[in-house]
Amino acid sequence: MKALSRDLNDFLRIGLDEAALEGLPWRDFGKGVRLGKLAREGKAGLLLYRIGADAPRDAFAPHRHVGGEAYLVLKGVIADATGRYPKGSFVWLPPGSRHAPWAEGETIVLVLWPEGVEVEHD
Repeated sequence: MKALSRDLNDFLRIGLDEAALEGLPWRDFGKGVRLGKLAREGKAGLLLYRIGADAPRDAFAPHRHVGGEAYLVLKGVIADATGRYPKGSFVWLPPGSRHAPWAEGETIVLVLWPEGVEVEHD
C-alpha cells in the first residue's frame, strides 16, 4: 500500500480551539483513544481522533478502508507502515488500503472515511 501525502506547513497554519474540542461529544475507545463524530452521510464519516500521549502503539487495531481514507494531522504525529506524518501532513490512503497506525505524543487527526472502515480480526 502506498500513501499519497503532502506536508502543508509551508502554506497552512493550524490552530486548535481546545475549549471547543472539549465541548465535542467524544467517545472513549480505551487505550488513550477518543473519537469525535463531526458528520455522517451513509457510510461516509468525518471525525476527529484524539490520541493521548500515553496511548500504546497498538491502540488502533489493524483495519481496512474500503473507499480509502483521507486525514489531516492537526497536532502531534501519526505513523504507520507507509511513513511518519507530523502536524500539517495531509495523507490519502487508497481504497482497499490496510494499516495499523500509531501516534507519537498527544495527537489530534481530522479523518474522512468515504466508505467507512473494516476492523480486521485474527
